[in-house]
Amino acid sequence: MTEQQPMHELDDETLFLVSQTFKALCDPTRIRILHLLSQKECSVNEIASKLDLKQSTVSHQLRFLKNLRLVKYKREKTTYYYSPDDQHVMNLLAQTIEHAQHH
Repeated sequence: MTEQQPMHELDDETLFLVSQTFKALCDPTRIRILHLLSQKECSVNEIASKLDLKQSTVSHQLRFLKNLRLVKYKREKTTYYYSPDDQHVMNLLAQTIEHAQHH
């Protein structure tokens, strides 16, 4: 029998970040973008093309995800390539997708 760790109160900043992370994952478009990025690094144009979205929509959603540090980018000349920045959240997303597909 293992000894349980004492419960700690969540501070306001942690609560806010957790709620914002779940907010990010509650939007179908952001889920689609994150799922695509979990498979390969993509530019805004690639994401828009593969997911049949407007470039402005993709840019807006990527900005939201970047502000939460869920995606990161690298620049090559004039093109930005996006990839996941938080493996914990990507694991959560993958497990949730697997859960949803398990009947």
